[in-house]
Amino acid sequence: MNKLFILLFVFTGVFSCKTPEARKPETVKTGSFIKESVIRNKKLYKAEEKAIKKYINAQNKKQFKSSEYGFWYSQDTVSKVDNAKFPEFSDIVNFDFNLSALNGQTIYTTSELKNRTYTMDQEELFTGLREGLKLMKAGETYTFIFPSQKAYGYYGDENKIGRNTPLISQVTINSITKK
Repeated sequence: MNKLFILLFVFTGVFSCKTPEARKPETVKTGSFIKESVIRNKKLYKAEEKAIKKYINAQNKKQFKSSEYGFWYSQDTVSKVDNAKFPEFSDIVNFDFNLSALNGQTIYTTSELKNRTYTMDQEELFTGLREGLKLMKAGETYTFIFPSQKAYGYYGDENKIGRNTPLISQVTINSITKK
């Protein structure tokens, strides 16, 4: 009888022990959020581009050009200085600008935004305006149309500019001080 209990004990011990197995996840979604985000952003860009082109077509007096930076611009005033130069890295640019929505509603006037002094590529400024200043010379005025991703993007400015809002800005460079 003792041999039977020992045999049963050894048999139970040998066959009841097994190595732990890793649990498999119930669902696997790799990159689905990113894929959905890309699709959503492409739709948003197409809708904004359509609205911007509609605005441009309605402008009789201005000829807008597409920039390599992803926005549109029109040169309103040409520099009267023959040897005027474009601003470069660390140059100090003094400028005035305003911001409006595509429907023409003024968001910020020039007096609200005040005269700005900006050190090129070394201070905070929204992407479109930073790149737009590089196209200008002292004494020139440009009108820019920025899609939302070149303006304040998804969050807006958390004040007057809503999320995903394309902007129109008229910018005048008063002076460029070379470093």
